[in-house]
Amino acid sequence: MTQPTAGTQTAAPPRLSVSGVTKSFPGVMALQDVSFEVRPGTVHALCGENGAGKSTLMKIINGIYQPDAGEMRVNGSPVRVRTPIEARDQGIAMISQELNYVPDMTIAESFSMGRLPMRLGRVDWGLIRREARRLLAEEGLDYPVNRKLGSLTVSEVQMLEILRAIYHEADVLIMDEPTSAIAHREVASLFAKIRRLRAEGNSIIYISHKMDEVFELADDVTVLRDGAVVSSQRAADISPEQVIAQMVGRDLDHQAYPKERVEIGETVLEARGLSNATLFEDVTLSVRKGEIVGLAGLIGAGRSEVVRGIFGLERLDAGEIEVDGETVRLRTPKAAIDKGVVMLSEDRRLVGIIPQMSIKQNATLASLRKVIRGGFTRRREEQSLTREYFDRLSVKAPSSETRISSLSGGNQQKVLLARWLIAEPKVLMLDEPTRGIDVGAKFEIYKIMTQLARQGRGILMISSELPELIGMCDRIYVMSAGRVTAELTPDQYSQEAILTHAMNDSEVV
Repeated sequence: MTQPTAGTQTAAPPRLSVSGVTKSFPGVMALQDVSFEVRPGTVHALCGENGAGKSTLMKIINGIYQPDAGEMRVNGSPVRVRTPIEARDQGIAMISQELNYVPDMTIAESFSMGRLPMRLGRVDWGLIRREARRLLAEEGLDYPVNRKLGSLTVSEVQMLEILRAIYHEADVLIMDEPTSAIAHREVASLFAKIRRLRAEGNSIIYISHKMDEVFELADDVTVLRDGAVVSSQRAADISPEQVIAQMVGRDLDHQAYPKERVEIGETVLEARGLSNATLFEDVTLSVRKGEIVGLAGLIGAGRSEVVRGIFGLERLDAGEIEVDGETVRLRTPKAAIDKGVVMLSEDRRLVGIIPQMSIKQNATLASLRKVIRGGFTRRREEQSLTREYFDRLSVKAPSSETRISSLSGGNQQKVLLARWLIAEPKVLMLDEPTRGIDVGAKFEIYKIMTQLARQGRGILMISSELPELIGMCDRIYVMSAGRVTAELTPDQYSQEAILTHAMNDSEVV
């Protein structure tokens, strides 16, 4: 707190502050003597690589974890927050990157979760539904309030999570990678909400690996590395390059996208006329050996659904698929994997990790033939396989025996990528592979993609980051309303061209 001088008033205390916070888990020191404060009416960006301690610090602030040492204050008064409900009572709300929602819960129920209004001793469901309709109408969202969350996309659920936090009028709103699964037009709407909340005196803790977002929104920036604060200062006093260097502990003097020209071979995956009655129609695309092909489009365009259809997770009503020139029927993920076609999903919790299993078990799940002989697991081979890829992807964990559920979202993503690399596939379909991944890890994933292309593997990548598609892809298909509207080559690339085709619902000729 700023000390007053003669003839001046005392400056307002920080809206939120923590001092000397330390937290350890078995085998790892997550936070060490961390001090951090958020001024009233500001956006405070918290930056750091995956595993730097950002999520642990936020979970302490939100009452999910208890610190081993340290103190927290709200508006200058010391508080002890033991649960997220107690945090909300203190005016603190958190939107996690990993969406923890109940699929069978309705939109209306989700808005009032943990704070159900009562009338005459009963839950006032009428009021809950009216309030939900009002909030959705204010945001211009045309959803039935009784619609189940499980029927929504990741992007739609994330937007509703943001609305729920705003609905409860939190004084301190923690946003962990809030744009990682929403469309460009939704990002603009989100930023407008953040600026409105700041103007009204609310404080926002904004966690993002996207430097353009950080420096567009933030008043203050704090950098964490290896569980400790590296720097904390006004955003105007530091550059994006300095933030990145502090995050990774070194200067990144490489190009943002390490794409190399490699020899392009024969077609390894070809899909012709793929259709699903409700999700996509007459989709044709191909991937050649050594080629990185992008799949662009706005949220709801059908990109993920097409990839899920190829992988056997969505029904195909029409069309055919060839792998290495052979017509195949990929009705299940196992059938796809057996043919050398694998998929990294954007929703790692729903169709990715097995939370109860160890990191090592998750990584080798698709390659059990390599580590099991005579019904027994060959521990040495299993350990050797996982160590090689964990080192290449810089997975941060106490040991390979640690439960994967205890890792940060970014490190979980790396383990899932290792799973498919161990399987040595012909084709990798990567759905938002760098979502929620820090800048250093992104570069490592790009290098792995380039190495795989050099080995002759085909890659089909979905990404909502247009610079990423432009920087890494040999060709880009654009989808809109369940149909392919363009196939672009590098001489046709631009963000404007991609967006133009993404907003066009007519089929490419």
